Amino acid sequence: MAIINFGSINIDHVYQVEHFVQPGETIASTDYQQLLGGKGANQSIALARAGAEVFHVGKINENDSAFKQVLIRDGINCKYVECTATASGHAIIQVTPTAENAIVLFGGANQEITTKDVMSALDNAKPADWVLTQNETSSVDQVLKQAKEKGLKVAFNPAPMSDSVKNLPHDCIDLLIVNEVEAEEISGQQDLDKMEAYFRKNWPEAEILITMGKAGVRMVKKTETINVSSFLVEAVDTTAAGDTFIGYFLSAYSSHSDSKKALIKACAASALAVMKEGAAQSIPTNEAVNRFLAKHS
Repeated sequence: MAIINFGSINIDHVYQVEHFVQPGETIASTDYQQLLGGKGANQSIALARAGAEVFHVGKINENDSAFKQVLIRDGINCKYVECTATASGHAIIQVTPTAENAIVLFGGANQEITTKDVMSALDNAKPADWVLTQNETSSVDQVLKQAKEKGLKVAFNPAPMSDSVKNLPHDCIDLLIVNEVEAEEISGQQDLDKMEAYFRKNWPEAEILITMGKAGVRMVKKTETINVSSFLVEAVDTTAAGDTFIGYFLSAYSSHSDSKKALIKACAASALAVMKEGAAQSIPTNEAVNRFLAKHS
C-alpha cells in the first residue's frame, strides 16, 4: 500500500524577525536560511519518516535538483518528480520570537502539473493506495477525479485556501483535512459544533479532520466524533506543524490504525515539529515520536 502525493516542492527563504513587517516598514532579520519546503514536500517527508511508502508527484527547476535529492534521501520515490526550466516554487517566510509565521508564496513550477502527469502517476496505482493533494499545484481537480475513477482513497488538504476549493468535486474526497480558518471559510461557521453540523450535512461521504493548534483536533466520522488534545510544549517555529500532523496521521490511518491512536501519534509528531526551527528539517523521525509518546503516555 502506497500514498501518491501530488504536491508542491518549494524553496523556503526563512527570515527570523522581531515582528512581521508592516506596510511601509523596513526591518532587519536576525537570521536567514534557504531550505526545502512546500506543503507537498513537507507532507511527503512526514509520511516517509512515519514509515509510509510514498510516491511524490511534482516539478522543480533543473538548477534546484539538489532539493529533489533531499526527498530521495528521505526514502521518497521521486520517479514522478520532473525537472523543468520554469522557476521553482518558493516562499518568503517571516518567523517571530513567539514562533508565529507569515508567508508569501510563489507557485512557479508547481503550477505545471498537467492532466497527462496525473494519468501517468496513477497508471500503476493499486486498489489499496491512497492519493494525497493540497492546493499549491495545478490540476487538483484532475487528481481528485482520476483518483476516484480508479477507486482510490483520496485525502485533500485545501491549503492555501481559495475560492477554487468550493468548485472542486467534493464527492471525490474521502478525507478532508482543514485547520480552523479553512473550516470556517468552507462552512461559513465560527463555532466548532456548527462547523461539524455543516460538514455532516454538506460533505456526507467524507470524513473531516479539523486541526485547532493548541486546542487539539476533532475528527468527524460518519457515526462518531473524536476529540484529541494537543501536547503542551514550548513552540519555537510552527512552520511545518500542520504538514507533520497530516503525514503522520495519514501514514497510520491508511494502514488501518485506530482513528484515535492515529490522531494521538500525529499530535505528538506535530508537537515535536514546533520545538525545532524550519520546515522539513523540523519533522521528527518515527523513533523520536515513539519515544515522545512513551514519555508522555
